[in-house]
Amino acid sequence: MKAVVTVVGKDRVGIIARVSGLFYENNINILDISQTIMQEMFTMMMLVELKTSSLKTINEELNSLAEEMNLSIHLQNEELFSSMHRI
Repeated sequence: MKAVVTVVGKDRVGIIARVSGLFYENNINILDISQTIMQEMFTMMMLVELKTSSLKTINEELNSLAEEMNLSIHLQNEELFSSMHRI
C-alpha cells in the first residue's frame, strides 16, 4: 500500500534522518521525497510504500517522533489523499 507523509516544523538537524530511519526500521520504502525550507520552517512530503507494517502502528511511531521533535507529521493512504485533493 502507498501512503503520503507530510512533515512540517521548525528546521533543525536530523529531521530527515529520524523520519527515514523510522521507515527503514519498519521496512517502508521511500518512493519519492520533496523537502524545502521556507524561512525557518522545514516542510517535507514523501510517498512511501508499506509492505507489512500497519498504518496504525506506523502512525503511533510517527506521532511519538513528532512529539519528541516538536513537528507535525501526518500519514495518509495515498488513495484517500488523492481523492481529497482532486479538483
